[in-house]
Amino acid sequence: MRIIAGRYKRRKLQINPGMTTRPIVDRAKQKLFDRLESDLEHARVLDVFSGTGSMGLEALSRGASTCVFIERDHRAHELLRENVAHLGVEEETMCWRTDALRCSYRPKGLPQFVPFDVIFFDPPYEMARSELKADTKLFRALRRLSCDQVSSKTALLVLRIPEKLEPVIPDAWYRTDLEIAVGSMRIRFYEKGTSAETGELV
Repeated sequence: MRIIAGRYKRRKLQINPGMTTRPIVDRAKQKLFDRLESDLEHARVLDVFSGTGSMGLEALSRGASTCVFIERDHRAHELLRENVAHLGVEEETMCWRTDALRCSYRPKGLPQFVPFDVIFFDPPYEMARSELKADTKLFRALRRLSCDQVSSKTALLVLRIPEKLEPVIPDAWYRTDLEIAVGSMRIRFYEKGTSAETGELV
């Protein structure tokens, strides 16, 4: 795994072996970040289910100002911290080992990291299949992400899902016409509405 473009171009990243994380292939990553180019300049980024940080670190390389990574798995979190140190971006990042289904998405004492402008949301496929429907923990997590204290009024949500899945998303997020399809993977883009719901903390 490597950084494709930007100030850290060609820098290699460690990945977590096995099935715990699903690193995105370069072809899909290139298509995604070509679409996001104008959205990343000075953006505050959140990388949920981040694994070892490929998406958020690519965003930093391409002009984002900060990134918060959320990853629960111990080994993936260790490798994430190593990747952050390898690129020397400790000051622009926060590696938050927490449960993405339960956290507030508001890191304490770090006001410079919020509200988020671009949110990568990449749940495990089995979780996506069972939980991307109304009134589940994943649905409520997406609703919390729509709170104005968490995401900016023009925030962009980037959702990675398996093909043939039709996710149910809180009304605060509006699906755009753009979708990227590579193999069995789909990446969908959602924009935040003008009046976000008030998400409860779990």
